[in-house]
Formats: sequence, structure tokens, C-alpha cells
Amino acid sequence: MDETIEIEGLRTIVDRFDHVLLDQWGTLHEGQSIFPAARDCLARLRQAGKRVLVLSNSGKRARSNAQRLASLGLPTDAYDGILTSGEVTWNGLKKRTRAPFAELGRGCFLIARGGDRTIVDGLDLAIVADPENADFILLAGLDDAAADPEYWRQRLTGAATRSLPMLCANPDLAMFGAQGLIPAPGALAHFYEMLGGRVTFVGKPHAPIFKAALDELGQPPPARVLMVGDSLDHDIAGAHAAGMLTLFLRAGVHRDSPNEPVHGVAGPNARTPHWTMTRLAW
Repeated sequence: MDETIEIEGLRTIVDRFDHVLLDQWGTLHEGQSIFPAARDCLARLRQAGKRVLVLSNSGKRARSNAQRLASLGLPTDAYDGILTSGEVTWNGLKKRTRAPFAELGRGCFLIARGGDRTIVDGLDLAIVADPENADFILLAGLDDAAADPEYWRQRLTGAATRSLPMLCANPDLAMFGAQGLIPAPGALAHFYEMLGGRVTFVGKPHAPIFKAALDELGQPPPARVLMVGDSLDHDIAGAHAAGMLTLFLRAGVHRDSPNEPVHGVAGPNARTPHWTMTRLAW
């Protein structure tokens, strides 16, 4: 497929895929409640025999995100599973069978939102209070008050100087705070790279979370898997690199340029989706 095709609903391409990966924020909800059309679409997909996984860049474990979706009106039996970058990170640190997890030590300086420690629960780690005493930094989330990368400059400069590795479990560059869009963990990770630090990213658009999704689905051909999301940089680029089909939703993170052609918004071919529509609908 050489150019993006506009569609009105997934029903028009339902024979092109067997499995669906759904982004969470901007695709299923925007923090208030599940979009009614999205809820109906999930029911129709399941009726059509499609397997549906929610794929999120949340640095929290899958269970926390499932509870969050249920509170917004989407029960766990509405989809087949949920996979977060936090869950992939936890599994990697638990098994320690492949890079980059196998090379990391036990001393962990944890940066998480609201003091959440679920990403390290049950792991053989020693959580330390200062990067000076750590073997690596685990970046899972950020409080609004600590979202500005400059807030971390003093603490992270020394860590970068001694090449302390950072594991970023949420590559998102921006998130919604009380005052609107603010820097997300991915922005802090890139700031750490700018300081000279070494960072490994786990979530979209990076390969580990898409490999984990294929594992969860039983290793189907990637060309029979459809990724649906509102981020060209994370959902579309990551799935494209994994060899998957892609559907871009305009009424999301790129909503400020609704009249611009998708190719103009997308830029490089790696960010050009196969299909596009306004919101998730059947």
C-alpha cells in the first residue's frame, strides 16, 4: 500500500487482520470515560472473532491499567488482554534473560508517579534513595511538579557522567497534567541522553513492546496484526517497524492539524499509516 486510505470504520477492512492492538489514551478514552463508539467497536471486533490487546506506554503494571479502564467503563471481559510498557519492563527485570535487563545490577534508583512501586514489586532489587548509590535508573513515571527536566539536572548530571544506565518504561514525550500538556517520562529520558547518559526505551515505538505483543498473541504473522492509535511517532512508527498494519486516528494528539494531509503530518514513510479515520469506530 503506497498511500493512506481514509475509512469510516473498521468494518471496511475487517478481512485484512486477525488481531488488533489498541492504544489507550486518545483511542479508547481521554481520561473521563470510554468513548461509546470505541466500546461498540470492541464488541464488534470480538463478535467477528478478532483478538484485541490494549497496548499502552504506561509505566504502571497491566493490572493497574485494567482497573483504570474498568473505572472508565470498559470491563476486562471487553478485550483479550492489556500490555503496558511497565509490564514488559517488570517481566524483563524478573527474567533477566536478555539485554538490556540481564546486564543491569540490583541497585535501582526509581522515578515513579505518586510514589508508585508496583513496577518493582516482587523483583530482586535494592531501591536506593540517590543515583550515586545505584546500578541503574528506572524511569516509570513523573509527578506533575517534577515533570520539567530541569528539575532533575543536578541529580542526573553526575549519573550521566559516570554512564549510569537508565531504563525508561514510558517513552511518551508529553502527558496531560492539571495545567495542560507537560513533559512526560520520555522527555526526561531524552534530557538524560543530552547530558551524556545511556537510555534504553521499552514502550512504543521501540521493538520490545511489539515483540511482547506478538508473544502474547501466539506469534501470528505481523502482517495480520493491526495497530490502531493516535500517535504517528509512537503507534504508527513502532508498528510499521514491526511489520504490522497501521490505522491512524486524527482526533487525538495530532488534532490541531485536522485539515493537513496525513502524509504532510506523518513525514517519513515510517510514520505513514495504511489507513486513517477520525475516531475509533466500527
